[in-house]
Amino acid sequence: MSPHTLLEDSPMQQPLSINRTTALAVAALALVLPLSAVSCSAAEKALSCANTAVQVSTHVAQLGAAFDHADQDPAAAGQALQNLKGDVDRLGRNSNDADLGRAVTDLRTQVDSVQKALDDNRTPDLGPLGSAAGRVSTVCTG
Repeated sequence: MSPHTLLEDSPMQQPLSINRTTALAVAALALVLPLSAVSCSAAEKALSCANTAVQVSTHVAQLGAAFDHADQDPAAAGQALQNLKGDVDRLGRNSNDADLGRAVTDLRTQVDSVQKALDDNRTPDLGPLGSAAGRVSTVCTG
């Protein structure tokens, strides 16, 4: 059995497809956000959160794809992880909401776990990272 076959059958793949679905839902909700019902700054903040949540989901998916093709582009996982860290930092700086703060803390913990696995030359479990990204999306849209 080739390593690629193991990755295809891996439970890591399911959270990535969930994240793509979540990203599409977040994008749709961001577009139909009833701007007239909230103040301008609140609407801008909600839209910014939703846009960043979409980016988080995209970068988690890119990270999974990078591990699937690590033999072709070993640096891709590191770049995807750096992009994800930037998203987490941006969300953390712009969040005064307690629920979003908890979701961002959990996401940061999972990003750190993936980084540690990479530093230790281990293949990280991306499932918890995908779940944490999904919670951020839920908070940003709910």
